[in-house]
Amino acid sequence: MKPEQIRLMTTEEIKAKLADARQELMNLRFQMTTGQLTDTSRIKQTRRLIARYLTILRERELAEAKEKDAGKGAR
Repeated sequence: MKPEQIRLMTTEEIKAKLADARQELMNLRFQMTTGQLTDTSRIKQTRRLIARYLTILRERELAEAKEKDAGKGAR
């Protein structure tokens, strides 16, 4: 999923997708350990997807903080 697509989602949707991706990563790690995983590149893809979700959530968090600080300075 591209960052532009993620940015169109609500924060709650991103958090839900993040939880799903973390669960998928855990399952992939179990499959790797038991020898059932054939496409090991999925681990890297899932880790990067998790990083994208976290990055966009952090961007939003910083934007909210910036707006909050801008409101305080107007007084």
